Amino acid sequence: MFLSKQCERVCLTTDTWTSIQNLNYMSLTAHFIDNDWKLQKKILNFSQTTGHSGELFAKHVEACLNNWELKRVLSITVDNASANDVGVQYLKRRMLSWNCLVLKGEYVHMRCCAHILGLIVKDGLKEIKDSISKIRSAVKYVKSSPARFARFKACVEQEGISYKGIVCLDVETRWNSTYLMLEASLKYKDAFVLLDMQDKKFGVEMAKSNDGVPLEEDWEYARSILPFLKIFYDSTLRISGSSYVTSHMYMKEVFGIGKRIRQYSESSDVSIKLMAMRMKGKYEKYWGNPNGINILLLIAVVLDPRSKLDFVNYFIDYLFESSMASELKSKLLSSLKTLYEQYQGIEEGSQSSQQESQLDDDDDDPHGMSFYLRATGRRFDYISELDKYLREDPEPYMKSVELDILHWWKVNSTRFPILANMAREVLAIPISTVASECAFSTGGRVVSPYRSCLTPKIVEVLVCTQDWLKGTPFSILFDEDPKELDKFEQEITSQDEVGPSSAAINLDD
Repeated sequence: MFLSKQCERVCLTTDTWTSIQNLNYMSLTAHFIDNDWKLQKKILNFSQTTGHSGELFAKHVEACLNNWELKRVLSITVDNASANDVGVQYLKRRMLSWNCLVLKGEYVHMRCCAHILGLIVKDGLKEIKDSISKIRSAVKYVKSSPARFARFKACVEQEGISYKGIVCLDVETRWNSTYLMLEASLKYKDAFVLLDMQDKKFGVEMAKSNDGVPLEEDWEYARSILPFLKIFYDSTLRISGSSYVTSHMYMKEVFGIGKRIRQYSESSDVSIKLMAMRMKGKYEKYWGNPNGINILLLIAVVLDPRSKLDFVNYFIDYLFESSMASELKSKLLSSLKTLYEQYQGIEEGSQSSQQESQLDDDDDDPHGMSFYLRATGRRFDYISELDKYLREDPEPYMKSVELDILHWWKVNSTRFPILANMAREVLAIPISTVASECAFSTGGRVVSPYRSCLTPKIVEVLVCTQDWLKGTPFSILFDEDPKELDKFEQEITSQDEVGPSSAAINLDD
């Protein structure tokens, strides 16, 4: 079986979607790093479901895993819907009975980082919602008809604005589109001001919307918060990738955003300070409590050879008060050692205790090595892979050069075979549900207004087949033999030249 040959454990993402047929579908995607240290993602299931309850979703996931004979799961990434909490708890209990979870399944539940960032930003944007609403209405006016856009374009030319980007209207429920709208609108601020002076309908329409024309203070509010929003926008782009590993980025983004929120909370600009204070409340709800932080994501940062344990401990001390920081650092170190021992295959004791028992057996020491070690005090000098890795200096950090972390572990897997197995699975953890969103995009193209009569089973076949064929080089699925491929091509060519076979075809078969 392809999955069992390529990985020991898989990481899952799942979400639900309503098609144009008004049918609910659940997507389940497996993420893993294959034997060649390449990140893979495969849609395992795209089936119809009758509801969104947590227990129903969990039973669908369980049935899919049973069909695939997948029992070893490292994590399940979902959004922050309360139903998902119920579903993941059910799956955790089932997987514990399969004896397949690491660290007793305490950290199997992964919350979508992009979703949490969105909640934080939305809370902050409430502080200047009136100014944003005015700018949104102004953009909506110039985008509402070709004639209005032409008048706006004339104002752009009169002001000599060289920016060539298109002013875009946001989707109010998607804060990142609001950021893009503000970014473009600010570049055209002078054109909007001139439009208000030359186009009487502009002011009338703005008055009707109860927002009014954007004032100078509204533009200044937007300009002042834009750099702050850019931090979140760039962070969301980084963590939303599905073609490269992201688990080692999660807590780095959390640390970086926490640092910026703390800095902006002390800003002399009142609007920025109030926004940062709002964001701080939501930030602390999800990431301010050490008990709410997923330790596997901290371990992923430790497994980044540029940061390791010292980097994590530094930011824990920076962001948490002393007692909470000590508790979290102790929890991290304990979990890291426990996870290492699980991958090492040792339930109790360590290799040093095995070495100790071997040294006490003089009958198996013809050359006096045991005697030498006892006499020189080097009896307990065994250094585990984990200790060796942590003692080595981190890889140099270069801002302009991104380290290929999978390549680093592939190259160093001979030096750290146990840690490499850990890294291969922990680094595969997806920190957002973007993979599911991609599956729904594919589903939306398959089930279109022109193909709305497809049965759910056919939809699943089309979506899964496209994903496996598009995302997987054939060399991974099959052992390619160039000679065999040439022979196959020649056979196909000769069949085309000869024409269809004269053999009878039984349509009833």
